[in-house]
Amino acid sequence: MKISQISPGAAVNEHPFPFDPSYGMDLDALLQVSAPDNAPSDFAEFWSRRYNEARDTTVEPKLGRKVRSARGVEFYEIEFTSVGGVRLGGWLALPADGEVERGFVFGHGYSGRDAPDSVLPVARAAAIFPASRGLPTKGLIPGVPADPGGHVLHGVESPATYIVGGCVADLWCAATALTELVPAAGRRLDYSGISFGGGTGALALPWDDRFTAAQLIVPTFGNHPLRVTLECNGSGAAVRERFLTDPAVLDVLAYFDAATAARHLRLPVHAVPALFDPSVPPPSQFAIVNSLAGPVEALVATAGHFHEFPQYTQETVRLVRATREFFAA
Repeated sequence: MKISQISPGAAVNEHPFPFDPSYGMDLDALLQVSAPDNAPSDFAEFWSRRYNEARDTTVEPKLGRKVRSARGVEFYEIEFTSVGGVRLGGWLALPADGEVERGFVFGHGYSGRDAPDSVLPVARAAAIFPASRGLPTKGLIPGVPADPGGHVLHGVESPATYIVGGCVADLWCAATALTELVPAAGRRLDYSGISFGGGTGALALPWDDRFTAAQLIVPTFGNHPLRVTLECNGSGAAVRERFLTDPAVLDVLAYFDAATAARHLRLPVHAVPALFDPSVPPPSQFAIVNSLAGPVEALVATAGHFHEFPQYTQETVRLVRATREFFAA
């Protein structure tokens, strides 16, 4: 693994949280965190079966109206069908000149997505920005909580019903929708996901040979047995509260551990874990990054899910540049 820091020596010195979002761990300590040892014996079989179900799904992509143009890229609304007959929305980005050489699938954070990214990492790419089932704005489903705390527990009583499994399937079906609408996107298909999208991406990618490379930014769902011991905000807090009253929930979450999945992920990965993060504890992030089985370029951020530190703008610019360099390789 190749490791560098965006801002060596930088740190978050002030924050409003009643706990320490660095958890008292420096980079050396974080690099020692591994995947949990409670992986189900049928983990790979479980996910291979889910993947085959997604590939057998008729996605029926429908291109909608053009919503805007920016920097030589045109953005359209899109709909497609995912596993279980769930109809989802999102956006499709196409080069204005029609020259497509590759494709991207972009996964969003747990707040959902209300618009596509305005800039793509490389030129001549077609990209899909799908909404995951149950999440704003184009994935909302009656009866499924849209808030992170409610969503992350929906159906957690069984691996067969847990909503995160459906969200992973949504990424596979989104890739199918993209390549059906724009076949040239399949020449080289890459993935980029942040937070929730980083975790679902790590769960999705090991089983799908259509992808060439991936970027995982502050990914979630890593090492659940460790994560539930760490105070945090957001969806992780809801999972931790559920664990404290129902420890057996870890038996289900073991099938949805992104660090366990990372041991099966052999694609080149650009990983962006953070040293400080109040929503996705850094040990959980590094459990994923440290477990990746293929070539890894790890670019360590000073903080994730937190912007109030002097180097934030500078780090954002550097991350954009590093992303372009990785996907251009």
